[in-house]
Amino acid sequence: MSISTQRGDGGQTSLAGGIRVSKADLRVETYGAIDELISALGLSRALCVNAEIRESTAAIQRELFRVGSAIATPGERHTPQPEIPSDAVEGLTREVHRIEAMEGIHADWSLPGEDAASAAYDVARTVCRRAERAAVRLAENQVAIQPNILRYLNRLSDLLWLFGRWIELEQGVNSRLREDSDKGPRWSRAW
Repeated sequence: MSISTQRGDGGQTSLAGGIRVSKADLRVETYGAIDELISALGLSRALCVNAEIRESTAAIQRELFRVGSAIATPGERHTPQPEIPSDAVEGLTREVHRIEAMEGIHADWSLPGEDAASAAYDVARTVCRRAERAAVRLAENQVAIQPNILRYLNRLSDLLWLFGRWIELEQGVNSRLREDSDKGPRWSRAW
């Protein structure tokens, strides 16, 4: 069997369960952004030398396959959606709090690009935010999605931002956008 089925040549694709929809369908856009996020995280992981972050990233990539599958599976079909449990969100939240508490973690606006691996995590964070926006649009268009999907993507973008700062801390990199003398609010997190 070939990967090239040619069934999508007319601009349609199949959701889980076989429903044919336009490739421009918001559901397809949403799980496509999640697919892009999985790949962006693969690049981030490949560039990262911190074994703990690499291991966590691989686990996140696996969970994102479940998130994408849940979005690709219409609730009205007989094919059950993979459940995104609350403990997946809670695990990300615990990691966010643990990394925030690390001595020296930068907690202000950052300028991506001082380190290749941290910049890759910053790119992944922005892809995550795009996937989150697409999921919100999906929900606002009366497509039933699991509430934990929105929570998971929101928390994940926070964690990805912190991964970038943790890498910079270990590498001795200063990614601060502003100097201490600059005025303004002192937070950025993953906006």
